Amino acid sequence: MFAHAVPILPCRSIDDVQPFYEALGFVVGYRQLRPNPYLAVSRDELDLHFAAVPGFVPEESYGSVILAVPDTGAVYEEFAAALRSAYGRLPLQGIPKITRPRRKQGTPGGFSVVDPGGNWLRITARQDEPDEPVAEGPFDRALRTAARQADARGDETNAIAVLDAALTRHPDTTAAERLPVHLYLAELLIRTGDTTRARALLTELSKVAPAEVADLTTQLPSL
Repeated sequence: MFAHAVPILPCRSIDDVQPFYEALGFVVGYRQLRPNPYLAVSRDELDLHFAAVPGFVPEESYGSVILAVPDTGAVYEEFAAALRSAYGRLPLQGIPKITRPRRKQGTPGGFSVVDPGGNWLRITARQDEPDEPVAEGPFDRALRTAARQADARGDETNAIAVLDAALTRHPDTTAAERLPVHLYLAELLIRTGDTTRARALLTELSKVAPAEVADLTTQLPSL
């Protein structure tokens, strides 16, 4: 019956969202300022429309779109490169921002992009076949739970508590096993403004995984 659906998302100004989506490879198909500001952008088979709302607060937006793609890793790398070019660094906190790919709600590689209107693009893997079961490490469940809290719901405080508790429960794990937890913890600390703890953690991580901490280090204010 229905062949195509087009979400209309709120924003404070179409001038906020247009350059953001153009940086991500979207093309403007329609734009008007009167009688009501309205913008339509598209990429591949995806159409997104935006309506400017007077007095709208992006931080209070409930706008959300799920995008199911064949390869979340490829989409992340393309979006991340585009945002680094547009903003001079990868925006990992505030609005706009991008989260790193993680396993969320049973789906591998999912990540989110929050646009300047506060709308969440939730990129997930298209599941043509169920995943094969894999053995879990000591922190996999905690990482999934933290990702649901922070990356899906925007609750970084609870996510930090989940990761701290997991590290306390598994004191005898190896540095390699703790690395993804520490990296995510550092990212969440930056998002919540705890730059002192984040800086100390990243300083230690840079000794063993300098490439992995590069994007995070750029988020810290200069001393």
